[in-house]
Amino acid sequence: MNQLFDEQKSVHVLYAYNGMKHYFEQVVEFIHNGILAGEYVILIENARLYRIIEKELSKRLTKEQMKFCHWINSFDFYFSSGSYHPPAIEKYFQKTVHPYIEKNISFRSWAHVEWRSMEEPLHLIEDFERIADKAVNVVSFPLICAYEGERMPDYLRNILLETHPYVLVEDDLIDSEQYHTSTR
Repeated sequence: MNQLFDEQKSVHVLYAYNGMKHYFEQVVEFIHNGILAGEYVILIENARLYRIIEKELSKRLTKEQMKFCHWINSFDFYFSSGSYHPPAIEKYFQKTVHPYIEKNISFRSWAHVEWRSMEEPLHLIEDFERIADKAVNVVSFPLICAYEGERMPDYLRNILLETHPYVLVEDDLIDSEQYHTSTR
């Protein structure tokens, strides 16, 4: 995965994780490798999980290196307008990345997408993921979108495979065949 990030900056990845152990391993590795590569990392995560991630990172990174990880509370990010509203989320993200873009600073992002139930209006996720995919290509940065795979209905899984060109499966990054066929 890191080789792909070195070769190509516009990388939008779906990570449908199963189990928190694997989730923590992947997110910590993503942040750690990004910081070691000299990139800032924008981590969109809930407060409870962030404390666990931060604790593990502090074992691997110096205090100075830890400053390269910019945490955004996922609740504030996804519900900045009071509800899950893709244009408001896009505006929040643009405001967040603007300083990096303006100063030509390399960054990567990890977004943990959580839902109370998978009965939410899933079309909003599709709208948001299409916006995110466009942003990745325009701004040119790596983005991993993490969803809990076990709670994902087939309809949502299909939407996510159509809106992400890459899928992280265990430790392998593979092409999403649905993305390629739906965009050509």
